[in-house]
Amino acid sequence: MKLQGRDVAPYVRRPDPAAAGCLIFGDDALRVADRRQELLKSLLGPGAEEEMRLARLAAADLRSDPAQLIDAVKAVGFFPGPRAVFVEGATDGLAPVFEAALAEWRPGDAQIVATAARLTAKSALRVLFEKHPTARAAAIYDEPPSRAEIEALLAEAGLPEVPRAAMEDLETLARSLPPGDLRQTVEKLGLYKRGDASPVSPADIAAVAPLTLEAALDDIVNAAAEADQQAIGPILARLSGQGVTPVSLCIAATRHFRALHAAACHPGGPAAGLQAQRPPVFGPRRDRMLRQAQRWGRDKLEQALSLLVETDLTLRSAQSAPQMALMERALIRLAMMPRR
Repeated sequence: MKLQGRDVAPYVRRPDPAAAGCLIFGDDALRVADRRQELLKSLLGPGAEEEMRLARLAAADLRSDPAQLIDAVKAVGFFPGPRAVFVEGATDGLAPVFEAALAEWRPGDAQIVATAARLTAKSALRVLFEKHPTARAAAIYDEPPSRAEIEALLAEAGLPEVPRAAMEDLETLARSLPPGDLRQTVEKLGLYKRGDASPVSPADIAAVAPLTLEAALDDIVNAAAEADQQAIGPILARLSGQGVTPVSLCIAATRHFRALHAAACHPGGPAAGLQAQRPPVFGPRRDRMLRQAQRWGRDKLEQALSLLVETDLTLRSAQSAPQMALMERALIRLAMMPRR
C-alpha cells in the first residue's frame, strides 16, 4: 500500500499493528531516519531494545545470508509485546529477499521496517511494498513539517496549547531546521517551560532555538545598528578576547545590514521582507531588526553596506594599520549614520 505525503505523519504516529511492514525511503537520510525512529517508537513502545523485541539487520549481511530476514521475522521472543525487524540501507538488489520474507509473513510475526535512499516509481523494492496487501511504502520528501506535525511534537513535550504568535515562530523555525533538530528544540522547550504556568511566548522560542554565528555576534552588530556608540568598545574588547577576528566581525555586520537592506526593499514592507528571508527571522530578533530597518531606511542602509564592503577590502589588503582598530572605526561610523 502506498502512503501519500499527507498520510505518512499520521501513520508513523499510529501504525497498523497488523501490518506486515513498512518501507521508508527518500533523499534526506536524516528525515528518513527520523520517521523510522518515530515509527518504531509508536509500534513497539518503550523498552523494545532491552526486551529484545527489535532486531537490527544490515543490508550487507542479507546479501550474504538472505535467510536471516525470515529467521528474524519468525523468531519468538522471551518478552510479550509487538516485535519488529529493522533493515537499514535496503536496495533493489534485496527485493527478492524481502519478497520471500513478506510471502512467509503471518499475523503475529515481527513487522519488517526497512529504510532506503531515493527509489524511482519503477523500483522493484518500492513496487513490492506498495502492492503488498498489508505492507506500506512511505516516500519522505524534503518538506518542512506541517502545523499538525508541530502540534504533535508539542503535545509529546507536554505543551498541548501554544498561542498563535509562538506557533508562528515555531513554524518559521521549522522551515530552517532539520527534523531532528526541530524535535530536540521542542523537547528543550518542554523542559524550559516545565513548572511554568505562563503560556509559551516568542521569547521562549528564541531562548531554546539553536544558536548561530549571527546570534553570537548580535551584541556588537545591534550596538552599531542602534547607534549605541558607547557600547561598541567594551563589546569589541570582549569579543576580541574570545578570539573573534576583525574579518569575522565584518562578515557578520555585512550579513546583518544586508538582511536589513533586503527587508527595507521588500515590496510588502520590512516585516514581510524579514519573513521571506532564508533562514527566516523570527521572535524578538525579528521585532528588533524590524525597528532597525524602519529607522535606517533603504538609502542609509546602502551607505552602510558600501562602508562595510570598503572595510572588508581594507582588512584583506596588505595594509599596516591594526585590523581591530579599523573594524572599531567602521562600527562607530555605522552607529553615527542614522543621526546624520
